[in-house]
Amino acid sequence: MTEANPLSLMDFVTAARARVREIAPDELQKMLVDTPNLLLVDVRESSEHEQGHIQDAHLVPRGILEAAADMNYPKHDEALYTARGRPVVLYCATGGRSAMAAVTLQMMGFKDVYNLAGGIMKWQEAGCPIVREARFI
Repeated sequence: MTEANPLSLMDFVTAARARVREIAPDELQKMLVDTPNLLLVDVRESSEHEQGHIQDAHLVPRGILEAAADMNYPKHDEALYTARGRPVVLYCATGGRSAMAAVTLQMMGFKDVYNLAGGIMKWQEAGCPIVREARFI
């Protein structure tokens, strides 16, 4: 009997990208203008979000996504769990975490889910704006 090779992070990312619709930065810019009920979700950590994010992005770190999207979980995120019938675009730094998050949301019943291909890095490379907000303690 031979053991199967263990899967790597990139195996998971590749499988996720094959299951979700990826959009380019220019497509997201158009959606942000043309789709008023769109929910844009940043799945990076809060420290990454603070360094710069896309305007009006809702922060839901990947590590708490399932809990945040579950209406039966006491600490759910209302903006996220109520978006099942709306278009939802997710992004992270390079598009890997957000691709896996998009598949998770699909499994949780979200119908219209997209991943920003290349993440915020491609967004910035395309010359698209980011927001940097100072936080005061």
